[in-house]
Amino acid sequence: MKRRKLSRVLATTLAVCMLAGGVLTGCGSKSDNANKETTQSGSTLIYGSNDYTRINPAIDEHGEINLLLFDGLTAHDENNEVVPGLAESWELDDATNTYTFHLRDDVNWQDGEKFTADDVEFTIKAIMDPDNESEIASNYEDVTAINVIDDKTISFTLQDKNVAFLDYMTIGILPKHLLEGKDMQADEYFHNPIGTGPYKIQEWDEGQSITLVKNEDYYKGVPKIDTIVFKIVPDDNAKALQLKSGEINLAQVTPKDAQNFVDDDAFTVYDMKTADYRGILYNFNNEFWQRNKDVIPAISYAIDRQKMVDSVLLGEGVVAYGPLQRNKYNNEDVEKYSYDPAKAKEVLEAAGWTLGDDGIYERNGEKLSFTINVMEGDQVRSDLAAIACQQLKEVGVDAKAQVQSEIDWANQEAFLIGWGSPFDADDHTYKVFGTDKGANYSSYSNEDVDKGSNYSGYSDEQVDTYLTQARQTSDENERKEAYAKFQVALAEDPAYTFFCYCDVDYVMNKKIQGITKDTVLGHHGVGIFWNVEDWTIE
Repeated sequence: MKRRKLSRVLATTLAVCMLAGGVLTGCGSKSDNANKETTQSGSTLIYGSNDYTRINPAIDEHGEINLLLFDGLTAHDENNEVVPGLAESWELDDATNTYTFHLRDDVNWQDGEKFTADDVEFTIKAIMDPDNESEIASNYEDVTAINVIDDKTISFTLQDKNVAFLDYMTIGILPKHLLEGKDMQADEYFHNPIGTGPYKIQEWDEGQSITLVKNEDYYKGVPKIDTIVFKIVPDDNAKALQLKSGEINLAQVTPKDAQNFVDDDAFTVYDMKTADYRGILYNFNNEFWQRNKDVIPAISYAIDRQKMVDSVLLGEGVVAYGPLQRNKYNNEDVEKYSYDPAKAKEVLEAAGWTLGDDGIYERNGEKLSFTINVMEGDQVRSDLAAIACQQLKEVGVDAKAQVQSEIDWANQEAFLIGWGSPFDADDHTYKVFGTDKGANYSSYSNEDVDKGSNYSGYSDEQVDTYLTQARQTSDENERKEAYAKFQVALAEDPAYTFFCYCDVDYVMNKKIQGITKDTVLGHHGVGIFWNVEDWTIE
């Protein structure tokens, strides 16, 4: 499977200021003339964001901005339960595994065109098309037929049961009339997208800012904040500095930086739970791991996870041992690889590794040495990788952390991964650990675990089997049993070395109201904008 390179572009600073008196407005950008009418007369929220090279919910699932521009047939509420979105209702025919969705009649695209069932069909078919390389394609691999019944009715027939299907229909729908026949990876639309969401793009200043204005025709009602600026601030430390200076008024910051705002009366700090975990992803297509996969349990025993939680997360998180700890199907009765450096050495020596004069284990003339890549701009991941390398050196493993602006999945040895989902347990398990699935960057394969999204190249027949069983039954006890077996199989044949689950700290100007602080957020802390149309600036 072809792997795309992920990149994060460092940007220069865009000057933005706050206007006192309860109205937050932007000023001083090269887009000033375009934004003048909106930003000088109405309320503006300025969010410290990472950069975007495109906005495409059908291909890239993690963009926070997607929630502002697009809607799905379904949506998630503050408790992450499925609720109506563009579809006002639906029903399931159990006999034929057919979902029929009844669409709202009051929805227009932001260019004035009517939203119809043809748009839904187009979007899901685009995701399913292997030529488009969507990382979420496995979410829809069970779909055998799509039937547009009329403009406001569409059905999906599945080959087998998939109890997560309603969750997956939260994906943002794209306009057929603007994208039919176009390149779904590179068309210019994805730099000026038109959706059905509460906000629409007014100006995209590449590498500096994306300015959104409220959608006056939004079917849920006109948003209360007039303008939202996604100011590009790729560096975590810079976000904290710009919050203090007033250049931005909302950002996700590191736990360390968040402490500087706790006693500041001008700001509110939200310590929010997530289903987002961190750990080492091993590239099983790499020759080093093909020869030395047996060292992974030793690496896992060598990691002092509680120290990571205490020193890097400042206690805002928990020790991780598997991918479903924040899910109701978590199985605690698995090998957790608790910190045990003596056990780590025992495992290595039993596998034929001997300690060299330099303090590093070797076998068959090869040093136990590898590199962990970290994406540039993520201070927490960089700190976690640094601690991991230090701890591994203490047991004779030469691990080095390397910060990069671009990740080549095919040619790296390991990566400081982040995954997780607060939604159905199928999400970010099936496609991450299933053989040859869209997010299996490690190329892991285990047929018992399998049928998911796999960036590591991992494969395990047992894993595949259990993940498939879990998605195909609505019986709670059967799902619990299948996920329990999945977690046991994964622990016995680990795809990752899990580190920790991370809380996320959002800092915002106190005048901004509307965040639901108890909502469990997902991968990268995404999800805070789920109800942005109801936010206000006092």
